[in-house]
Amino acid sequence: EVQLVESGGGSVQAGGSLRLSCAASGFPDDDYAIGWFRQAPGKEREGVSCISDLQKSTYYADSVKGRFTLSSDNAKNTVYLQMNSLQPEDTAVYYCALGYYCSGPRVKAVQYWGKGTQVTASS
Repeated sequence: EVQLVESGGGSVQAGGSLRLSCAASGFPDDDYAIGWFRQAPGKEREGVSCISDLQKSTYYADSVKGRFTLSSDNAKNTVYLQMNSLQPEDTAVYYCALGYYCSGPRVKAVQYWGKGTQVTASS
């Protein structure tokens, strides 16, 4: 079983930056994908970004392209989401997810979820 622990959430003014971290207890030996979802109050959970070990590609939702950057440090079993130019519409609980592959910015066949971290951007 893999445990995912998110950190780095908080409150910022619009235009500010935050870096989220997702520390995994380990990565699978076979192919996997890892990334971030977010869920705002009253809205469905949406895929923000996904990176695929097999596809060697990173995908972003249109709403965050050019502002968010997903990166990974395999030596630390950690992925990061650098979020710049945060806007009030980015306010949500952000969840780390580990699955089998990316479908655009969505991790598919999710096996493990983190508990989430709150991000709030105020105008």
